[in-house]
Amino acid sequence: MPTLSPVATVDFDDMVALRMEALRPSLERLGRFDPVRARERLAAGFKPEHMQHINLDGQRIGFITLRPDDGAGLHALHLDHLYIRPACQGQGIGAWALNWAKEQAAGQGCDITLSALKHSASNRFYLRHGFVQVGESEFDLDYRWSLTQGALE
Repeated sequence: MPTLSPVATVDFDDMVALRMEALRPSLERLGRFDPVRARERLAAGFKPEHMQHINLDGQRIGFITLRPDDGAGLHALHLDHLYIRPACQGQGIGAWALNWAKEQAAGQGCDITLSALKHSASNRFYLRHGFVQVGESEFDLDYRWSLTQGALE
């Protein structure tokens, strides 16, 4: 069974490496893989107080970032990051983490927003878990999960 543990500032480099490992195939398909940019993007939103490591059998296998979404127009949480090491994907761990995020949102009476890279398998994942596409930009698709859509999946 997966567990969550707090993120500390000293974890940044390990998290950059994990993020690159998880995103690299999708970014390469778009011709946008750039290790420097990947590091800068994580650094721009690195807020350990909103981040949790995802652990399995004593090993860090991913992380999730769930923070207040001030720009959503409605009271919402924003899922900034949900990354699972490729070797650990397809085992229900991402669904487990996403259900944790939904429980956090439900406890606060709010929705969840997120953006996912176009042409990433994550888009099918979010749609399967009740998210609805609400926007699109050059490289990302924007989604929203609403508490009013029904019970937690």
